[in-house]
Amino acid sequence: MDISVIVPLFNEAESLPELEAWIARVMEANGFSYEILFINDGSTDDSWQVIKHLRESNPCVKGVSFRRNYGKSPALNTGFIRAQGDVVITMDADLQDSPDEIPELYRMITADGYDLVSGWKQKRYDPLSKTIPTKLFNATARKVSGIHNLHDFNCGLKAYRNKVVKHIEVYGDMHRYIPYIAKNAGFTRIGEKVVHHQARKYGKTKFGLDRFVNGYLDLATLWFTSRFGVKPMHFFGLLGSLMFLLGFISLVIVGISKLYRMNAGLPYILVTDSPYFYIALTLMILGTQLFLAGFTGELIVRNSPGRNHYEIEEELATDNNRQ
Repeated sequence: MDISVIVPLFNEAESLPELEAWIARVMEANGFSYEILFINDGSTDDSWQVIKHLRESNPCVKGVSFRRNYGKSPALNTGFIRAQGDVVITMDADLQDSPDEIPELYRMITADGYDLVSGWKQKRYDPLSKTIPTKLFNATARKVSGIHNLHDFNCGLKAYRNKVVKHIEVYGDMHRYIPYIAKNAGFTRIGEKVVHHQARKYGKTKFGLDRFVNGYLDLATLWFTSRFGVKPMHFFGLLGSLMFLLGFISLVIVGISKLYRMNAGLPYILVTDSPYFYIALTLMILGTQLFLAGFTGELIVRNSPGRNHYEIEEELATDNNRQ
């Protein structure tokens, strides 16, 4: 099969017939073999009934319906598991992503050799309250991820080589950072394509401004786990050691200062009356706790079944391998 199109959706019953007809028209015009995977994320409208009706008229339509609303990341991950096409296309169900972009996205994966191609909605039909935070969000994501050629990490229109979606896991709200997740999994050939952004035709957006706050927290989580996920002691141990050392040195300075003033006959106060004593003590306690957190993390990682799990691209067998 050439292409799998994954469409996560929540309460998009009005747009689904038009979207399915548009995708089918593009596929037939280009001679692609395809499947459309509609992932119904607990919709409360007639979305699932519409999908079942579309299935009756088009056998290429497939669907999964969640019992309740879980979010876009679980919906995408469910589609990734089931996708059979050589190239996997994801797009939103609100008709803001154009299926006419599919042939070029397919070519960039199969002919240009990209592992992942992300859409860039260079001209957006969104209010400033959404576009300005989006620009700041993308600038931060580029800096942290090191993928400097992407302008729109959160664009729903993306294309993947099949093996990419089979080797990554998307959970929580991590769909915003799929390029970063793919890069961490070793898929570094990441490209971008300017795509047409259409104004929403039906319904209203399902995302609020809180997604930007959550997005930064998720980015911090992803950065930390990619850097220190299998070596937590390198972060907590180092930070804890530095804090303990700073506190210890401060405590020594407080003590020496008192002894000096005593021997010189100068007025002095008790060590416990100095605020610096408690600051130093606090630093030593926090440093110890951070060091123990890193040590505990190392014990957990050491006993994890995936501690030595590596993705092998290819292997030339030898006699030793066969034994």
